[in-house]
Amino acid sequence: MSAITAVDLDRMRNALFFEGPSKGRRLSRFWALLLLAAVIAAAGVISDSTATVIGAMIVAPLMTPILGTVLAVVTADRDNLVRSVSLVVAGALTVVAIGWLMAFLVPTDVVADTSSQVAGRVQPHVIDLVAALATGVVGAFALVRDDVGDTLPGVAIAISLVPPLAVVGTTLEAGATGQALGALLLFATNVAAILASGTIVMAVYRVHRTAAAGAQDATTTTSGVQMVHRRGAFAVIVALVVLVAVPLVATSASIARESFTSASVADVARKWATPYDWEVQSVEPRQGVMVVRVEGPLPAPPVDALRTALAAAGRGASHVRVELVPLERVDLPGS
Repeated sequence: MSAITAVDLDRMRNALFFEGPSKGRRLSRFWALLLLAAVIAAAGVISDSTATVIGAMIVAPLMTPILGTVLAVVTADRDNLVRSVSLVVAGALTVVAIGWLMAFLVPTDVVADTSSQVAGRVQPHVIDLVAALATGVVGAFALVRDDVGDTLPGVAIAISLVPPLAVVGTTLEAGATGQALGALLLFATNVAAILASGTIVMAVYRVHRTAAAGAQDATTTTSGVQMVHRRGAFAVIVALVVLVAVPLVATSASIARESFTSASVADVARKWATPYDWEVQSVEPRQGVMVVRVEGPLPAPPVDALRTALAAAGRGASHVRVELVPLERVDLPGS
C-alpha cells in the first residue's frame, strides 16, 4: 500500500491539530460542542433515553483530539501530542463534572438499577475492546482516505466516548463508586482501542515516512515542533491496551461463570418447583448470592429438597437464596 502524500498529511493535520491562525476558533468550537454533548449525554442517561444518548455521541468532538494524539505520535510531533492529550483529559473531566452536577439536580440516584443506560456501561467486556478496535480502524481509515469520510457519523455512534463519562459523573454523585469505575474503564478501553488501531492504520499508510520526508533536520519537523520518541509512545499505547484488557478479561470470565451457574441453578430449581405447581420467575446473581424467585399456591415447596437437588447437581457450594412468593387465585364468576 502506497504512502500518503504531503497534501494528505497537511489535510490530516488541519483536521486534527489545534494550531495555526484558526487555533482559537477551533478550540471554541471544540469546547462548545463538548459542553453541549455532555449535557445531552447526561440528560439521556438520567432520562434513560437511548435516542438522546445517540445524539450526544454524534455531537461529541472528543474523537478529534484522540485521533490527533495518534497523528502526533506517528509524526513525532511533541507539541501537538501534549496539546491533544491535554484536551482529551480536560474534556473527560469536564463531562464527568457535568454528569455529576446534572445528577445532583434530580431527586433519585442515577445508577444501574434505575437506568438501562447506566447498566449497559458499567460492566465492560472483552468484546467491547474488540468492537472499539474495529471502530478505531474505521475512524482512522476515514481520516486517511478522504473519500470515505461519510462513515464518520457511524463511527461516532459506534465508539462511545461521552456517554460513559456522563455515567461516571452520575454514579459518583450517587455514591456508586464501583459502577463509576466500570464506566471509566469503558471510556479508557475505547480511547486505548482508538490509539492502537489508529496507529496501526497510519503505519500501514506510512504516514511517518511522509512526515519524515518533509523534516528539515533530525530534531524538528517542517512545522518546527520538537519531536517525541516514537517508539516510546508506541510502547505506552501498547501498555495502555494491555492495562485495560486485564480487567476486561477478568470481568468477562466472571460474567461467564455467573451465567453458567445461573443456568444450572435455574434448571435444578424448575425441576424442584414444578411438582408443587410453583414456577421459577427469575434466577440472578446479587452480590455473590444466586437469588431464585419462585411463586405458586400454598403450601410452599420444601426448600430442603432444593438444597439436596443442588448438591446432587454439583451446586452444593453455591450460595443460593430462595424468595418464595405465595400466589392466591380467586375466581369471581359472572352473574
